[in-house]
Amino acid sequence: MKAVAKPTNFLDYLTEFANPVDDSFIELLEKSKDSFRLLSLKKNDFFVKEGAICEYFCYVESGILQHSIMVEDEEKTTYLALRNSVTSSLSSFLFNKPSRKNIKAISDCKLWIVDLKTFKNLIENNEAFHQFYYNLIEKQLCLIDDYRIDLLTLSPEERYHKLLATEPKLLQEVPLHYLSSFLGISSRHMSRIRKNIK
Repeated sequence: MKAVAKPTNFLDYLTEFANPVDDSFIELLEKSKDSFRLLSLKKNDFFVKEGAICEYFCYVESGILQHSIMVEDEEKTTYLALRNSVTSSLSSFLFNKPSRKNIKAISDCKLWIVDLKTFKNLIENNEAFHQFYYNLIEKQLCLIDDYRIDLLTLSPEERYHKLLATEPKLLQEVPLHYLSSFLGISSRHMSRIRKNIK
């Protein structure tokens, strides 16, 4: 693991969530960005395996990370982290307990990672990173709430059309079987839905 460069889009991502108010705030964001280091994963490499401790919080510069669990020997996709997003097995990372899920690269990935000690130091001592993290968690909680409601109230066709409207990158970049699992739709039904779209 060796940092040979600095994240190219990470500062923009931090700025989007931290809502900087002046130049000193931007400087704090720069310092927080510099606390991350580069990790490259090849396709099918694991960021963390179920039962292991997740050691890092990461920004995805390129590639796709699949979050999954095993249910009755069948892999179920619970989340897909695309480029220009952050992810972790958060409860494992924050509380040093075994991860309940796998996080795997489904394409080659460049990740900018930070360990727990550095992460906590940023939250406690860097006002800009603290605001970034608060705003990020707030947004993620809203998205998770919407996702759960959609699973209970929308038909498979409606869930697919909503994804098409809100996350077109997923449809372009993620293999069909991962998407169908993420949406709670069988691969066969997913194929029929896609064929019927004109």
